[in-house]
Amino acid sequence: MSIKKVGVMGCGLMGSGIAEVAARSGMETVVRELSQEFLDSGLARIAKSLARAVDKGKMTADDRDATLARIHGTTELAELADCDLVVEAIIENLEEKCQTFAALDKLAKPGAIFASNTSSLTITQIAMATERPERFVGLHYFNPVPVMKLVEVVQTLATDAAVIETVHQYVRDTGKEPVACRDNSGFIVNRLLVPYLLDAIRAVEEGVGSVEDIDKAMQLGCGHPMGPLTLLDFVGLDTTYYIANIMFDEYRERRFAPPPLLKQMVLSGRLGRKSGRGFYDYGAK
Repeated sequence: MSIKKVGVMGCGLMGSGIAEVAARSGMETVVRELSQEFLDSGLARIAKSLARAVDKGKMTADDRDATLARIHGTTELAELADCDLVVEAIIENLEEKCQTFAALDKLAKPGAIFASNTSSLTITQIAMATERPERFVGLHYFNPVPVMKLVEVVQTLATDAAVIETVHQYVRDTGKEPVACRDNSGFIVNRLLVPYLLDAIRAVEEGVGSVEDIDKAMQLGCGHPMGPLTLLDFVGLDTTYYIANIMFDEYRERRFAPPPLLKQMVLSGRLGRKSGRGFYDYGAK
């Protein structure tokens, strides 16, 4: 099957980006939020992103208007019923995801494909809340979605091979690059990235180097666009702490265990850029 109509559950930072990418690729897109307030905020984020693209000469004003016309916002789950693909990008909470998919499963057409954008939970856990685990995949996008090319496509033991093929083609049709992943917590990127970030925090704890020098060493020595501690501030220390705990529960390996300093910073409200202070000071909010 081909994907012509896309549904997105959640219009936050990730959901709005996923909806924008689908609509820019010519697909009718329905994005659902729990409240009108959250929906309006997400739609405004999409409009702002498209306006920037016009200002930078990456799309015309006519293309922007056509893209916006293909996006329909709603607070009703039932309006996703006739979508070919529904991508979930809600709170990173297993119970919430399972409840949402179980409700959607009763409404969606039989041929619809379900996908979760989870970054740390296993897809199998979520898929088993539905009656269509063979039509359930992981679609893990990266922030900012309109810019980042990679999408991790996650196949479970139950996922039908034809569904995976369809989803890979959908990802390519939206201008992204799919990589195939097994259904393990963290998939490919976070399984490699999270231990690296946690080791950078341990290096600070153990006095290996200053925050600034650790970042500079990885930028200049390994060619990274930003150092690990700057990246942690950008991602959010609370987000990293949450993901690390899930991965540690899954694997029970020290490399996934959150260091004490990370826990202390989260408890102290030093979450990174979003709180104004993490490993660096961004000014009080």
